[in-house]
Amino acid sequence: MSGAPPSYPFAGPSPLEPPPEWAELRDACPVAPIRLASGDHALLLTRYADVKQVLSDPRFTRQLDAPDAARVTANESGGVFGSGGRSMSGDEHRAWRQLVGRAFTAKRVIALQPGIKAMTEHLVERMTAEGAPADLVSGVGFPLPVWVICDLLGVPDSDRDRFAYWSDTMLSMTRFAQDEIDAAQADFDAYLLALLRAKQAAPGQDDLISELLSMVAGLDGRLTEKLILGTSKALLVAGHETTANMIGKMAALLLADRARWEALLADRALVRPAVEEVLRFDANPGFGMPRYLSEEVEVAGEILPKGTTVICSMAAANRDERQFEQAERMSLDRSPNPHVAFGVGPHSCLGQALARVELQTVLEVLLARLPALELAVPADELRRREGLVVGGLVAVPVRW
Repeated sequence: MSGAPPSYPFAGPSPLEPPPEWAELRDACPVAPIRLASGDHALLLTRYADVKQVLSDPRFTRQLDAPDAARVTANESGGVFGSGGRSMSGDEHRAWRQLVGRAFTAKRVIALQPGIKAMTEHLVERMTAEGAPADLVSGVGFPLPVWVICDLLGVPDSDRDRFAYWSDTMLSMTRFAQDEIDAAQADFDAYLLALLRAKQAAPGQDDLISELLSMVAGLDGRLTEKLILGTSKALLVAGHETTANMIGKMAALLLADRARWEALLADRALVRPAVEEVLRFDANPGFGMPRYLSEEVEVAGEILPKGTTVICSMAAANRDERQFEQAERMSLDRSPNPHVAFGVGPHSCLGQALARVELQTVLEVLLARLPALELAVPADELRRREGLVVGGLVAVPVRW
């Protein structure tokens, strides 16, 4: 590439279509210079093999607070990739994943499914009672994952509506000013600290925060109170925001081509592979995964020096024709489907099993309850959520 690096993230021609830069860079410049919202420069990876290599390589760290690391946002704090916290690596990170991972075991996730189905049915009934057209994002997409993750963590029902704004400020690239981010995050921290104190005084029966507190007491300080606060905060944000956005995008993708919806109505066995294909095919994923290089490494035949910040575009990698036959075609029965939507390696998404159950359950309920469901506006009139590190749609108007 010549000239000034292009601004990143790229915009697609429509909310459901990928930016043309993904294919261009995969072919001509798989390690591409880009300019971030902060004005800092980084390198973008768009090929499947390169993204998988970097996300699996411990030399590519999450040390985004290093003095020479590129800033994802122009803000001093806030943002899920901001410099406000210390990253874990090595033994410390493995211990943390082992402990927190107890909340996301297959047994526990399976046990959550009946409640997830019941809540989905309740939300769909409420949405349909209010009449068409309705917004699937506000009616089902956001309320369901908020309910699920708050139930898992032990957050009272009365407090759950407060998380959307707090989450958005944490995920902001350009949407909020610094004073807005600071105020919201101070409120968020104060809320979680009070919740933590309440759980210390009266532990819950089966919630993650209470479990983590009990683990701290018996593990010689491997998890500190500060780490529990950070963990709770991260899970509240990541546990609802990404899945909530994905529910809206899943519905939009499947309804944008009626043949896809009809195929699912005809064969419910397609629900599971269809969810995986939606995750792979998502062209509106947000920022990607940044990594900081702790030592010199070769990627795609190029030597990257220590101190380089690399952005892994999992969504671009998921469209790589070197890995996926007819990658630009959505195949509901694609198998195998080794997409990297949840990342790979030691920092892959802890909650991916839960996210899959939520997406599959929503799709099954919509097919059963609203077989005539359709978009109430043309797909190209849908609007992206802008200025956040996660991709999503402002609304998905539907009728039935």
